[in-house]
Amino acid sequence: MIRNLLTLSLCLVLGSNCFAQLSAERLLTENQADPISIDAKTPRFSWQMEAGNTKNVLQSAYQIRVYTADDNKLIWNSNKVADSQSIYVPYKGPALTSRTAYVWQVMIWDNKGHASPWSKKATWRMGMLSPTDWKAMWIGPGYAGDMVDKPSSMFRKGITLKKTVKSAFAYITAHGLYEAQINGAKIGDAYLTPGWTSYHKRLQYQVYDVTKMLVKGENAIGAKVGSGWYRSTLVSSPNHYGKDVGLLFQLEVAYTDGTHETIVSDGSWKSATGELRYAEIYNGATIDARMEQKDWAKPGFDDSRWTAVKVQDYGKENFIATYNEPVKKHETFRALKVITTPKGEKVIDFGQNLVGWVRLNANGKAGDSIKISHTEVLDKAGNFYTENLRGAKAQNVYILKGGGNEYFEPQFTWQGFRYIKVEGVRGDLNLDNFTAVAVYSDMEPTGVFTTSNPMLNQLQHNIQWGQKGNFLDVPTDCPQRDERLGWTGDAQVFSRTASFNMNVHNFFTKWLKDVAADQNSDGSVPHIIPDVFDGQNGGATGWSDVATVVPWNMYLAYGDKELLQNQYPNMKAWVDYMQKHSKNNLWNTGWHFGDWLFYSVENDLDGMSAITSKYLIAQCFYAYSTQLLINAATALGNKADADHYTILLQQIKAAYLNEYVTPNGLISSDTQTAYTLALAFDMLPDNLREQAAGRLAANIARYDNHLTTGFLGTPYLCHALSRFGYADVAYKLLLQDTYPSWLYPIKMGATTIWERWDGIKPDGSFETPTMNSYNHYAYGAIGDWMYRVTSGIDTDPYAPGYKKIIIKPTVGGKLTYANASYQTPYGKLVSNWKIEGDTFNLDVEVPANTTATVYVPDYNEKEGYRTEHIGSGSYHFISKSFINPVNHTKP
Repeated sequence: MIRNLLTLSLCLVLGSNCFAQLSAERLLTENQADPISIDAKTPRFSWQMEAGNTKNVLQSAYQIRVYTADDNKLIWNSNKVADSQSIYVPYKGPALTSRTAYVWQVMIWDNKGHASPWSKKATWRMGMLSPTDWKAMWIGPGYAGDMVDKPSSMFRKGITLKKTVKSAFAYITAHGLYEAQINGAKIGDAYLTPGWTSYHKRLQYQVYDVTKMLVKGENAIGAKVGSGWYRSTLVSSPNHYGKDVGLLFQLEVAYTDGTHETIVSDGSWKSATGELRYAEIYNGATIDARMEQKDWAKPGFDDSRWTAVKVQDYGKENFIATYNEPVKKHETFRALKVITTPKGEKVIDFGQNLVGWVRLNANGKAGDSIKISHTEVLDKAGNFYTENLRGAKAQNVYILKGGGNEYFEPQFTWQGFRYIKVEGVRGDLNLDNFTAVAVYSDMEPTGVFTTSNPMLNQLQHNIQWGQKGNFLDVPTDCPQRDERLGWTGDAQVFSRTASFNMNVHNFFTKWLKDVAADQNSDGSVPHIIPDVFDGQNGGATGWSDVATVVPWNMYLAYGDKELLQNQYPNMKAWVDYMQKHSKNNLWNTGWHFGDWLFYSVENDLDGMSAITSKYLIAQCFYAYSTQLLINAATALGNKADADHYTILLQQIKAAYLNEYVTPNGLISSDTQTAYTLALAFDMLPDNLREQAAGRLAANIARYDNHLTTGFLGTPYLCHALSRFGYADVAYKLLLQDTYPSWLYPIKMGATTIWERWDGIKPDGSFETPTMNSYNHYAYGAIGDWMYRVTSGIDTDPYAPGYKKIIIKPTVGGKLTYANASYQTPYGKLVSNWKIEGDTFNLDVEVPANTTATVYVPDYNEKEGYRTEHIGSGSYHFISKSFINPVNHTKP
């Protein structure tokens, strides 16, 4: 009793804070947890508000404190700021210095009078803020014959540390791909570093905390460097960025006595080659274990036969810190079964089309060679099929040294595969000796979506695995053939879907900077970023529109106004390009991909091929990008631009109507894509929209409830239908399981999204091998409709980043439930609906410091929904007034 009274007294003294359960969690600096290399001179801080079970909680104020990590000196105190902002709050203290560590924490207040305690401390380190911070020299191999198809280079340096190490950080980059070691252990857990950027303009470096890897006394530093994107054959020729691989290594050591030492790559290092005889992106790797230089990166290794390195004269002005998450190993897959094909080949099935490589355990004689070839599918007869890889060998070769069990794993390459062909193993294959490793950028999973329909769940699985396999430092179009390039059209159509599945904020921030760097001087955007054609192409509608679409989609998903501000000049330049190449605001010039890979019939005797005019599509995207530019200008407070481009948009739509639409609303290309884009981009006046939606639905009926759209029409098709009252038709398309449809590949055994609707035809034969990828995420853009319409989770463009949330589920497709959750910048958001008998149940969870408008299906209401305005917390809504999708009747 006495203790309870004391507790109550303490609470009275402190106010109501004892009951608040209020705290600031998940502190991030520039969207990263405790980063050790930030080159933003005014970093931004984000946190999430935790309020226990309390509902309707909003942040009313915050206070941030920043200290130097070494001496705990306070350098900035924001004092109490009356503001609800909890993401991207900018640092406003004195100038920060290179390679310095800082600590920050935050206290927050809510709208109910509660204050949180100070949060746990978060840390960050500044990177290199000036080229003069780099003392290291570029070094390359000193031996002759360093060509693309030669062995990867090895570099080493022995060092002696005479004092006890307090902290040590390694700063590394390369021309090519590198893997570094200290005392024989790999530095970090990232692969394919330094990643792929527009190297001549932007070269990333990585920073590693290597304190625990160093010892007082003798140490050794080693690094392997392979060709990677820098020198591999990209598109048609090698050495796109340079002929010589190179390494830059700088080790900053702080000792316990307060002194410092910098150890750098320079002319004192040695170079050689070892067991990695060949490594190339498309063709794979060759490892000859007989040529291994054992313990080459450990102290005491005899490098007297190694060659002195060549110091290279390259600048450091293009260096940038690493913005996005590194490529790492993720899921592993056990070999499921051995298949003996009709040709007698030994093939292993891993059950999942993935991107990465296979780990091998082997035992044999010295000189035995084991070849592992990779493919996504077996042909109609069940044989190993590689024609669709085109020029890519996708083969790893391992040569044994003999004498016991040996372990192999490729370096500086990757493959896209479900099946491997194994050659050179004597006797039966032991499945335990083969493990597939998935490799992709280390993006945080954020979205979960499941329904009562198993095939839709498999579709979601395929969408996610298509993203994993193709988000490998850049958003590639495919991971298996001799391409693997950052096609802009694929990225723009999938970007919003991508932002639900995973946190792609940093991933796209980094890549969009390369979009800006490689944008042509006339404002057009190359088809591929990084641009391996050196500005020789660009301006294709739907591809160059990546400059407007992706920044706006990222702004909607994450609410990052700085990203939008940084990309705004490139958005504007692209719209200005289209205007310049238009006559009377009609853009009907230039080369375009059109509605890429739309439905077509080989012998089209009755006009069933869904051909949409490329210039009609161009005009629609001209309007769409202009609208997005207006949106961005408005969000950034640029009224002059918003007004200017609003007038232009009216002229673009008028030109479209004059050229492509009859007075009665018939569009000259009578296709699903034509009507979809007209509706999705508001190309038609209000009086023509209803009839256009009817024409779209009728067109779909003519194709027996099948879609005919390609890359540019597909992402918007179901959105256009559901927006204009045809959600039932959208569900028919979504659940169609015969060609062409989203579920047809699933019936054919797909575990990722295909490039073509009929990559495998109903008779088991294949589409043309020159362009037939089985891991190509573009058509996975339907995920955006499933998340935003089926589950109902959506953003408010006036309060992006889920500050204000819209939840408006659309029931249909005979689904009895749909569950979705999403990790917003503010915390977890949930929308789970379920039909039980004649009752519709909706469970919603809204994160703190946000609000939501919930639309509960209710046919008694004018628009078919009743509206609920709620704050944070968990809620359960019930409706008995809805259209039951199982029997299509009102209960």
